[in-house]
Amino acid sequence: MEYRHVPVMVKEVLFYLNCKPGDVIVDATVGGGGHAESILKMIGSSGKLIGIDKDGTALLEAEKRLASYRSQLVLVKADFKEIRQTLLSLGFREVDGVLFDSGVSSLQLGEAKRGFSYNVEGPLDMRMDQESPLTAEKVVNTYSRTQLAQIIKRYGEERWADRIASFIVETRSRKPIKTTLELVDVIKAAIPAAARRRGGHPARRTFQAIRIEVNDELKSLEVALREVIGSLKMKGRVTTISYHSLEDRIVKRIFKEESLPEFGARLMILTKRPVRPSSEEIAVNPRSESAKLRAAEKL
Repeated sequence: MEYRHVPVMVKEVLFYLNCKPGDVIVDATVGGGGHAESILKMIGSSGKLIGIDKDGTALLEAEKRLASYRSQLVLVKADFKEIRQTLLSLGFREVDGVLFDSGVSSLQLGEAKRGFSYNVEGPLDMRMDQESPLTAEKVVNTYSRTQLAQIIKRYGEERWADRIASFIVETRSRKPIKTTLELVDVIKAAIPAAARRRGGHPARRTFQAIRIEVNDELKSLEVALREVIGSLKMKGRVTTISYHSLEDRIVKRIFKEESLPEFGARLMILTKRPVRPSSEEIAVNPRSESAKLRAAEKL
């Protein structure tokens, strides 16, 4: 099946990054290359785009999609929390703009063998970096009941976290939980029937929580945002797209802190409230509905 990444809020991203011919822009989560393609058109042949992703499969897709821009493009396999080190290794001390488009991609969700989806059978994997030692299967089958409950409650904001953790531990005591749909069955059994009928798929929050734990997503985002400020030129911009409240809160807090005098007032916030996709975009791409864009400029 051919994969084609559908980027979210492209016009808004280009506006807040303020892309100009000759700019050096970092797409810190290049994924399938959707945003990168639009950025490359704006920065022209004199510009440079550095695409970073820890998912090797995503980088291959980006390379194919962006083949006609090869002279303007550098693709690097790395975690975005390593952004400053990555840029220095490439000879860039400062850049004009950085984009973070967080969360799981359509490519990752669409591949059953990656284990991200609660709708199809696959191994409990959920690793964005396939070389990482920690898998969802290890989390589900080796973490204590207390650890599981804390993760599901904190990262999934799931009210039934304690009950789900107890059901996981009880189930795995008889037989290890190996696949996505086995885990879905455990979660469904743990959540009372009345609660399962509200708020979307009953496994959504737990899968989100386990995925965040496996990929250390929230800590990586916080580290990356702090790091990137030091890599921006004066008037350089950082733009973020978040897909759940935990990510958005981190972005909002760091932008606010970095705009205060006691933190050196390094940033000016450009978005007083998060920018949301238009109703027209949501109609075409329903998965964009939860997206929130925030942007700031280096002072």
